[in-house]
Amino acid sequence: MENQTQIFGIRAIIEAINSDKTIDKVFLQKGLKGDLFSELESLLNKKSINKSYVPVEKLNRLTNKNHQGAVAQISPIEFHNMEDLVLNVIASGKTPLFLLLDQLSDVRNFGAIIRTAECTGVDGIIIQKKGGAPVNGDTIKTSAGAVFKIPICKVDHIKDAVFFMQASGIKVIAATEKTNDTIYDVSFKEPCAIVMGSEGRGINPSIIKVSDNKAKLPLLGDIESLNVSVACGAFLYEVLRQRR
Repeated sequence: MENQTQIFGIRAIIEAINSDKTIDKVFLQKGLKGDLFSELESLLNKKSINKSYVPVEKLNRLTNKNHQGAVAQISPIEFHNMEDLVLNVIASGKTPLFLLLDQLSDVRNFGAIIRTAECTGVDGIIIQKKGGAPVNGDTIKTSAGAVFKIPICKVDHIKDAVFFMQASGIKVIAATEKTNDTIYDVSFKEPCAIVMGSEGRGINPSIIKVSDNKAKLPLLGDIESLNVSVACGAFLYEVLRQRR
């Protein structure tokens, strides 16, 4: 292992996965063949682990060791079980507040959101197993260590989290400009989960469709959107304002 968040070598990665190490993403060399490589690919698919096929030059930049065409990023944290977390928060008697991040891709935005979430009393952050930003060194640094203080859960699909929240009596509010309601028109006083979308496309339309409410931030300038971490902070502090 080159550092605490990286594993290289096909067999080493297979053993790590079979030992239930939390793998964020695996980089695989384009065009590589072989039985062991195929075994790794099958295992990644079976475990729904995020993977990316890259040129060998990319792998050589990740490590100068004999990587055999595969480098894995290990999460520095242990992820929580979403169902257990939600039920425990409800049982505690507090008013739940969760964040659902729909394939947010920038690690610095992710880290900034984690930091704000910890400061505003968010009970947990739910992300998707595939397509989202990993928890890596940049995430840790930008979060100012908050990543170690707030529960983070991974689910196969964000829509699964939406349905579980709703079944648990938690209102799901989508942060989207595709509504006439601002954050000042929506109540955050009851148990709620706020959905924030990715930097490029926002929230998946299918998730907006099944959300209980939609809310946007009023924008008075010419620029049509805010950075997602800034927008998330505005939503979370409106929650605090209403609940005080």
